[in-house]
Amino acid sequence: MSTREVSDGNEPVIEGIEQLVAPMIGGEKPESDWRIGTEHEKFVYKREDRHAPSYDEPDGIRDILVEMQEYGWQPVEENGNIIALKGADGAISLEPAGQLELSGAPLENLHQTCAETGRHLEQVKTIGERCGVGYLGLGMWPDKTREELPIMPKGRYGIMLKHMPKVGNLGLDMMLRTCTIQVNLDYSSEADMVKKFRVGLALQPLATALFANSPFTEGKPNGYLSYRSHIWSDTDPHRTGMLPFVFEDGFGYERWAEYMLDVPMYFVFRDGKYIDAAGLSFRDFMDGNLSVLPGERPTSSDWWDHLSTAFPEVRLKSFLEMRGADGGPWSRICALPAFWVGLLYDQGALDAAWNLVKDWSMEERERLRNEVPRLALDTKLPGGKGTMQDLGREVLAIAHKGLAARARLNASGDNETGYLETLDEIVSTGKVPAQRLLDAYHGEWGGDVTRVYKYSF
Repeated sequence: MSTREVSDGNEPVIEGIEQLVAPMIGGEKPESDWRIGTEHEKFVYKREDRHAPSYDEPDGIRDILVEMQEYGWQPVEENGNIIALKGADGAISLEPAGQLELSGAPLENLHQTCAETGRHLEQVKTIGERCGVGYLGLGMWPDKTREELPIMPKGRYGIMLKHMPKVGNLGLDMMLRTCTIQVNLDYSSEADMVKKFRVGLALQPLATALFANSPFTEGKPNGYLSYRSHIWSDTDPHRTGMLPFVFEDGFGYERWAEYMLDVPMYFVFRDGKYIDAAGLSFRDFMDGNLSVLPGERPTSSDWWDHLSTAFPEVRLKSFLEMRGADGGPWSRICALPAFWVGLLYDQGALDAAWNLVKDWSMEERERLRNEVPRLALDTKLPGGKGTMQDLGREVLAIAHKGLAARARLNASGDNETGYLETLDEIVSTGKVPAQRLLDAYHGEWGGDVTRVYKYSF
């Protein structure tokens, strides 16, 4: 989740649709300038007893951030607390219960992405050894209750934690007990954005299935393969979901802005402080009628903040965010951007992917999204045309061709297709990561979910 810093205070007030769509128009780039931004979260735990460390305990989250500065990371503070780091490899930030996130730099190819991921994991592992902590790459805390988890000192999180129970039953679980991998990708024009958005939304259930990695809750199987994905279905209906309007004629920047105007607000940031505006209307804000800031009207920074408070399966800001995957280890952190870059960054691949999904109805898309968290690759496709596993074979073949066509080579002369190998294996066997964890739980682990910690970074 983004970390806000104080602006210069001289921004113009937003007055109309031209300024609302400006971030999206400003994101347009020629293909030569398209970049890959990968975000990945991990759970932090104390090796001695596996508890989730608080912010300020000795060798806790704050101390980890302090120690990370030896690698050149620069601190970002809020109310005197270090709550993020900035550096050449992007930004390191804190999720609400201390999950550690790297929001990587915009990079040209997947070789750079995987090198960045490797550097980051090596750094946090080194600091982890010093602080007595380890890291788990899963989509859901396998053994922690909400009450066992700490809260990080970030103002927006206090507002969200208070608001979440009012709009859904699982929003607190989303904030406190989940981790994800995401990739941020560019577009060249409004039409290019629309096609990529539609392909991304339609195929997001496939990504969820391939990366499903959250089968445990509080020490027991929870009946799902991606419980993280299920959580989003009962978090807040005003800001989540599959967005039917994206598939309607006329969808574009203005329609996205209209959607975002109808997403209830969380906060307004003023003078380094978060002001609680949860549930209020950005339209009222534009009219100067926001009750918590009477007479004030929003600036571009307020709009940027608001754009970060919707959580659908794909999100548009000045780039497109693919948001459907559970957290996982290094190989899958590299595989997610490979999957989407292969599909969306080559025109032939993009066209082929769209041809696979363009005839699905909205009801069929919703059904896939709702069934995949339980069934993963066993989910039935529309029209009786096989299963999600069958779709995975077709889509990965397209992604391979897309990456091969890009012909981005490393020093050894390898292209980017190798980063799909872990997904090829999943589709070949039909067994997603969560199913392997469940096999171990019912087998060699003898029902002891703490054995999952052997998979820590």
